Amino acid sequence: MMSLPFYQRSHQHYDLSYRNKDLRTTMSQYQQEKKRSAIYTHGSTAYSSRSSAAHRQESQASIQASASSYQQQASQASHLGSSQFSLDSQVSRKAASAYDYGYSHGLTDSSLLLDDYSSKLSPKTKRAKQSLLSREEKENLPSDYMVPIFSGRQVHVSGITDTEEERIKEAAAYIAQRNLLASEEGITASKQSTASKQSTVSKQATSTLQQEETFEKKSRKVAIREKAERLSLRKTLEETQAYHDKLNEDHLLHAPEFIIKPRSHTVWEKENVKLHCSVAGWPEPRVTWYKNQVPINVHANPGKYIIESRYGMHTLEINTCDFEDTAQYRASAMNVKGELSAYASVVVKRYKGEFDETRFHAGASTMPLSFAVTPYGYASKFEIHFDDKFDVSFGREGETMSLGCRVVITPEIKHFQPEVQWYRNGAPISPSKWVQTHWSGDRATLTFSHLNKEDEGLYTIRVRMGEYYEQYSAYVFVRDADAEIEGAPASPLDVVCLDANKDYIIISWKQPAVDGGSPILGYFIDKCEVGTDCWSQCNDTPVKFARFPVTGLIEGRSYIFRVRAVNKTGIGLPSRVSEPVAALDPAEKARLKSRPSAPWTGQIIVTEEEPTEGIIPGPPTNLSVTEATRSYVVLSWKPPGQRGHEGIMYFVEKCDAGTENWQRVNTELPVKSPRFALFDLAEGKSYRFRVRCSNSAGVGEPSEATEVTVVGDKLDIPKPPGKIIPSRNTDTSVVVSWEESKDAQELVGYYIESSIVGSGKWEPCNNNPVKGSRFTCHGLVTGQSYIFRVRAVNAAGLSEYSQDSEAIEVKAAIAAPSPPYDITCLESFRDSMVLGWKQPDKTGGAEITGYYVNYREVIGGVPGKWREANIKAVSDEAYKISNLKENMVYQFQVAAMNIAGLGAPSAVSESFKCEEWTIAVPGPPHSLKYSEVRKNSLVLQWKPPVHSGRTPVTGYFVDIKETNAKDDQWRGLNEAAIKNKYLKVQGLKEGVSYVFRVRAINQAGVGKPSDLAGPVVAETRPGTKEVVVNVDDDGVISLNFECDQMTPKSEFTWSKDYISTEDSPRLEVESKGNKTKLTFKDLGMDDLGIYSCDVTDTDGIASSYVIDEEELKRLLALSHEHKFPTVPAKSELAVEILEKGQVRFWMQAEKLSGNAKVNYIFNEKEIFEGPKYKMHIDRNTGIIEMFMEKLQDEDEGTYTFQIQDGKATGHSTLVLIGDVYKKLQKEAEFQRQEWIRKQGPHFAEYLSWEVTGECNVLLKCKVANIKKETHIIWYKDEREISVDEKHDFKDGICTLLITEFSKKDAGFYEVILKDDRGKDKSRLKLVDEAFNELMTEVCRKIALSATDLKIQSTAEGIRLYSFVTYYLDDLKVNWSHNGAGIKYTDRVKSGVTGEQIWLQINEPTPNDKGKYVMELFDGKTGHQKTVDLSGQAYDEAFAEFQRLKQAAIAEKNRARVLGGLPDVVTIQEGKALNLTCNVWGDPTPEVSWLKNEKSLASDDHCNLRFEAGKTAYFTISGVSAADSGKYGLVVKNKYGTETSDFTVSVFIPEEEARKVALESQKGNQKSSQKSK
Repeated sequence: MMSLPFYQRSHQHYDLSYRNKDLRTTMSQYQQEKKRSAIYTHGSTAYSSRSSAAHRQESQASIQASASSYQQQASQASHLGSSQFSLDSQVSRKAASAYDYGYSHGLTDSSLLLDDYSSKLSPKTKRAKQSLLSREEKENLPSDYMVPIFSGRQVHVSGITDTEEERIKEAAAYIAQRNLLASEEGITASKQSTASKQSTVSKQATSTLQQEETFEKKSRKVAIREKAERLSLRKTLEETQAYHDKLNEDHLLHAPEFIIKPRSHTVWEKENVKLHCSVAGWPEPRVTWYKNQVPINVHANPGKYIIESRYGMHTLEINTCDFEDTAQYRASAMNVKGELSAYASVVVKRYKGEFDETRFHAGASTMPLSFAVTPYGYASKFEIHFDDKFDVSFGREGETMSLGCRVVITPEIKHFQPEVQWYRNGAPISPSKWVQTHWSGDRATLTFSHLNKEDEGLYTIRVRMGEYYEQYSAYVFVRDADAEIEGAPASPLDVVCLDANKDYIIISWKQPAVDGGSPILGYFIDKCEVGTDCWSQCNDTPVKFARFPVTGLIEGRSYIFRVRAVNKTGIGLPSRVSEPVAALDPAEKARLKSRPSAPWTGQIIVTEEEPTEGIIPGPPTNLSVTEATRSYVVLSWKPPGQRGHEGIMYFVEKCDAGTENWQRVNTELPVKSPRFALFDLAEGKSYRFRVRCSNSAGVGEPSEATEVTVVGDKLDIPKPPGKIIPSRNTDTSVVVSWEESKDAQELVGYYIESSIVGSGKWEPCNNNPVKGSRFTCHGLVTGQSYIFRVRAVNAAGLSEYSQDSEAIEVKAAIAAPSPPYDITCLESFRDSMVLGWKQPDKTGGAEITGYYVNYREVIGGVPGKWREANIKAVSDEAYKISNLKENMVYQFQVAAMNIAGLGAPSAVSESFKCEEWTIAVPGPPHSLKYSEVRKNSLVLQWKPPVHSGRTPVTGYFVDIKETNAKDDQWRGLNEAAIKNKYLKVQGLKEGVSYVFRVRAINQAGVGKPSDLAGPVVAETRPGTKEVVVNVDDDGVISLNFECDQMTPKSEFTWSKDYISTEDSPRLEVESKGNKTKLTFKDLGMDDLGIYSCDVTDTDGIASSYVIDEEELKRLLALSHEHKFPTVPAKSELAVEILEKGQVRFWMQAEKLSGNAKVNYIFNEKEIFEGPKYKMHIDRNTGIIEMFMEKLQDEDEGTYTFQIQDGKATGHSTLVLIGDVYKKLQKEAEFQRQEWIRKQGPHFAEYLSWEVTGECNVLLKCKVANIKKETHIIWYKDEREISVDEKHDFKDGICTLLITEFSKKDAGFYEVILKDDRGKDKSRLKLVDEAFNELMTEVCRKIALSATDLKIQSTAEGIRLYSFVTYYLDDLKVNWSHNGAGIKYTDRVKSGVTGEQIWLQINEPTPNDKGKYVMELFDGKTGHQKTVDLSGQAYDEAFAEFQRLKQAAIAEKNRARVLGGLPDVVTIQEGKALNLTCNVWGDPTPEVSWLKNEKSLASDDHCNLRFEAGKTAYFTISGVSAADSGKYGLVVKNKYGTETSDFTVSVFIPEEEARKVALESQKGNQKSSQKSK
C-alpha cells in the first residue's frame, strides 16, 4: 500500500502548467478546470479504455452544446467533471455509451478523437514592458509549447519490474503522471469549448476531426472578450474548486481487488487456451501477465500471445499450446494503492508415445511452479526443510556478511527449481550494489558486500514449491563503525529525498542511536552532483530537525546526498548516500518518465498574437505555511487566476508580526515554482508572509498574508515510552516490551538500550529504529543481570529515555525437562531389577531434581497397565525396582522432574525378564559421561556395573568409533585393563563425531558393553578456558578457573583424579561469582594427580590440570622464589678494558626501582666514590658500573656489588687473583699503549694476505690517522720492495700484489708507516707453516679455477683434460678410473702442458670405459672433476680416434715425391736432359708422366724409368724445341696421389743472339725518343 506523503497532502501541485518556460498566461484560465474533467489512469499505460470513453463523451457533449454560451459550457463541463469523479455504475454506463458512440461514428482510432481538443491561443505580446528575465534566459525560452495528448486506447500492457525499488519509483511516476494528465485534460476541455464557440461565429465546417495540429491567430478584440468571460466565470469556478478542495482523494482511492480470478486449465497440445480475470480498484489498476515470474512480451513471440483489456475484463490467450507452455501464470494488478496477484496453472498434455526427451535438459526449468512432474505423475505435496540455518548475526558497518541455509525439498524433482525470495522486515529484497542473492541448487545465500545500518532487521527466506512454501527468519544486527574521532556520534541512516522540484529538494533521515557520549548538536547535509565525486556542504550551521530543504541546485541536474551528525567532540562518519534525484518539478518528471511508455498522438503548438498591452498578474491564492522548523519555513500557494499570456515568477516577502514593514526575501533570484523555503529566520520570532507575482508587464498585488507563524519545530519531540517490561527468552536474549509514546506524530520508531546492573554503561540493542512495542535484544551475556530503557524518535528528535526496567537475569526460560533415554537393565534378581538410564538432553533451564519410574507387565506380547515404581523421586540415574514377579516380562519408562514440573516420559524400554542372573562375567558399566571436550581430546567417566559377576571387577576396557561408522569399526583404546573409572582420550580428529562404550572385566572374562556415550564432536568451543596455576607473592600455590557461561544455579566442583575433594584437609576451595580457586596448604608428593573443575548446570563445561613430579618441583621452586625474593641479575659482575686502558666493573639487574641501593665491596671493605673509583647506577636499564683509571698491584683481590631493593636483595662477586689478575693488568697496559700508538699514523688492521680469484696473492693492511706526508715502505727479508704505484690512502687500504705465487716468494714481509708524528710497522711471516698455509690456499684457488673435464680424440687415443689459471707443482693431481687409482704405463699417461692438465689413453679398449675422476689436492682438501667416458660419449670418442688414426696411417704411407725435380729446366737445343727424383709410398706407388696435361709414354727420344720402387728417371737424349713444355710426375697408391710439376724450356743459340740484338735496338730507340 502506498499513500501520499505528508508534503503532498497539504497542497496540490498547481504549478503543473508551468513546467516549461514558454507557457504563457493564457493557459491560466484552464488551470481551474483540471480536476473536474480529469479521469485518472495509470501513468505508464496512458489512457485506459474507460478514460477513452470519457474523452469521447466529452467530445460529444461539446459538439452538441456548440451554440450555447461559454458559461453554460463551463457549467456543463463542471457538472460532467463532478459526475465523472465518482466510481458508480452511472459513470460506467456513460463510458460505455461514449465508447459505442465513437465506433458508431467511425472513430476506430483513438487518435482521431483527440482533434476535438485542439485550440488556438492568442499571439505573443509585441510591446511588452521591461521583463524581469535576463537576456540569456530570454534567448533560452522556446518559441512554442507542445502539449502531449496521450493515446486513449490500450493495446498492450508492459510488465511491471519485480524489484521493490522500481515499483516505488513507478508508483511515484504514476502520481506525477496522473496530475499531469489531469492538468492537460482541463486545458483540452477549455480549448474544446473555445473551438466550438469560434466555429459557430465563423464557419460551421470544422476540421478538428481531420487534423492533429491547428493554429489560430486571435485579435485583441477576441482576447478582451475572452478576458471578460473569464471574469464572469471566476466566481463559479472558485465555488466549484472549493467543493473539490473538500474532497479527500485518499478516501476515493482503493487497492486492486480481483472480482474474478484466472482459472487453471489442462489442455492438449496444439489447442488454444484463454485465461480471464476481472479487477476492481481506483485508480483503475494496470494488469500485467507473467509466465513463471517473467513478464510476457507479445512482441517477442508474434501471434503466440494476445492480451486484451475491455470493460474491466482482462484476457490472456495462448495460441497453439505446446509442452513449453506448461507453466504457472500470474496476473498482477497494480495502482497507487498497492499490488495484488492471482495465479493460474496451465498444463499441456501430450498424446501417448509423443514424449520429447529433449524438453528435459539441464539448465533453467520450464516446469510450472504448482506441479512437479515425476515418473508417477504430478507431485501432490512438497515438504521443505531448512538445514545449516543462519542464526542471529552481528556485523559492523563496512564489513561483509553472508546469510545462508541449505534447502531440502522432498520429493526431489531433478529439473524443477523452487522460487526463493528473501525479505527484510517483510519487504522483498532485490539485488543491488549493497546486497546480492545466490541459489546454487540446494543452498540459498544472501551476501552483503558492504554492511550499513539500513541493513539491520529481521531477514526471512521463503522457499515456494507450487502452492507450498516454508520460511525461516533470523535477526541481523549491524553495529556502528569505529569513529574516526573518539567521542564523535555515529552516522545517520535512511537518507531519502521526500520532495523534489527545481528550486529545492527536501532531504530526510533517521537519527543514530549512538551520540558518542554527548548530545548531538545537529546535522550537516552534503550534496554531490551525479557523475562527479565532489561533495559540498549544504548548511553552514547544524540542523537538529531530521528534514532539510536543499537549495542552490541547478535545474535538470541529478544529485545524491549524505548526512553527518555533529556533537561537541566532532563530526561523525557520513551516512550511506541517498538514491539520485533530479532537480525538476514533479510534473516535468512525470512528463519525461512517461515518454517511453506513452507515445505522442498529437501536439498543440501554442502561438499568440501580441496584444497592445501586457497584463499584470493578479495575487496568488491559498498561501500557507506547509512546514516550519527552527531552521527553515516552507511556503506554498496557488498561481493567480489573472496572469496574462506569459509565464510568471514570484517574489516572497516577510514582516515581523504586529508590523507592516514588509521585506522582500528573494531579491536576487525570482521563484519559478509556487513553493519556497525560507532560511535565516530568528528562532522563536513571529513572522507573516505574502507573495507577489511578476511578469514582463510588472509586479502584481501581494497575496493575502499568512497567519502569524512562530519559527520553531511544529513537530514535537515524542514523549518517552512507558512500562518497560523485560522477559526471558533464551540464554543470550531478552524480550523487551513497552507502551508506545502517547500522541506521537510521524513516529519513526524506537531505540532500545541495555546495561549490566551496576556498570553504568549503556549499549544500544538496535541501530535501526524498530516500530511496534516489542523487541528481542540479542547478544547478551548469560547469567548477567540487565536493565533496559527505550526512547522514541521522529523527525524532531529523540525523546527522553523511559524509566529503567526492572533487572532481569539473562537465562533461558524455565521449562520441564525432556525425556530420559537409553533405559537398560543393569542387574536382575528373582523379584527385583536394577534399571539405568541417561539424563535428558534438555534440562529445561533448571536442575533436574529427580526421576519417576513406571513399569508394566507384558503377557503374551500384550502390555498391561502402567504402575508407579517409586512415590518419592530418585536422584540417581539408576533405581532398583522391588516386588516383581519372577520370570515375568516387564517394560519401563522414566520421567524427569525439575522446578518447572514433571517432563514427558521416555520412550518405552525393551522388554526385560525378571530372573536371577547367574552369569559369571560382570554386567555393563553405567552412567557414562564425557567432559573437558577439546578439539583432539576428552575425558570419559563411568560408574562400575551393578552386577559384578562371580568375582570382583578387576578393570575396564574403553572402545571408540566414529558416530556414522558401522558396528564392526569399534576399536579399543587400551590394550591392558585400567582400574580407574575414567580415561582421557587423546588423538581425536577435530570436527569428527564419536561414540564410546565401556566393558568391565573380572576373572571370568569381559562383560557386555555399556550403553553408548555420545555422540560428541571433538571441538574446542569458543570462549573455552583452562585451569591456570598461580603462585602469589607469599609463595601460596593455587589452581584457578573462570567460567563466563554460568547460570544462577551453577556451582564449581573440584575433584582429584575425578573424586570429589570436598573433605580433603590438604586443600582449600574458594569460589566467588564466576571464579573459583583451589589452594594447596602444603604441596607435596601426596598431592600428585589430576585436578579437575566441573561447572554444574552448564553444557559440560570443565577443565583439568595435571601435577606430576616435574611440575611439583617447578611449583615448589617458584614458591620459594616468591617467599624469599631476590633481585634477579640479567648478567653477573664482569670486568672489561676500555679504550685508554680504563677498567670497567659492571653488572645488570633485571629490574631496579627508584629506591634501589648498591654497596661496593673490595676485599671485604666497602669502597666509595673518589679519585680512584667512579660509580654509576642506571635504574631504568638496571646497569651498575664502577670505573678505575689504572690497575696497580695493590688492586688484586675480590670485588662484590651488593644490591638492596625493598625486601629483595642480591649480590654478585668477581675474583681477580693470580694469573687472572696479571692477564687483566697486562691487557689494560696493552690497551693504554695502543691508544698512544693510535695518536699518530697507525695500522687499523695489520698486514694479512688474501688469494684473489686470479690465484694471485694480495698482501693488504688498513691504515688510519694518516695525511699527505705519510709514507709507506714495503720490505721482504729486510730488503725494500720497489712499488710502481704510489698509495693515495683514499680508502685507507694498502696492498701489494704478487702474481703466480710460488716457493721463491716465501719470506718475511714488512710494511712501515711513518710521518712527522711517528711511525708504525706491521710484519707478516710467510715461511714454514705460514707459507704452507698460504700455498694451500693458492692451490685451493687454482683447483677451484679448474674447468670441467673434456674429452678429446687424437691419432694415438683419447685425451681427458682440464684447464687451470696456472699450475704449481704443489698442486697434486691424481686420476682414478671407476673408483680405482690409475696405474700409469706407456699406454696411459698423465701430464701438464702449460695450463692444461691431461690424461692420455693410447689405443683405448672397452675396458677403458667408465667414470674418470681428476682430483686436485691443495694440501688439505681434494677437489674433484669427473667425466663419464662410457656409452655414447665413449662411442663417439672412439670413432673419432679411429678416424684420426686411419688418417695418420694414410698420411704416413701415402704416395709422394720426396724430391729431385726442379721447378724449371732451361736447356740448349741438342743437349741431353737427365732428371732423377725419389718416390715414397707403402705399398709401392705407381708412376706415370705427363706433358702439357697429357700422358707421356717412354720411347727412344724420351726414356722414362722407375727402379727399385724408389727412384724415377727422366731422360731426353737430344732436346729440341718440341720438347719445351710443362711436365708432371704422378705417383699413386691406395692412400693417395701426388703430382710434381716442372717446366722444360729449350733455346737455340742463334735465335737467342738475334733476340738480344733486336731487344738492344728497341732499347736505344726508346731512349733517343725520351731525350728529344
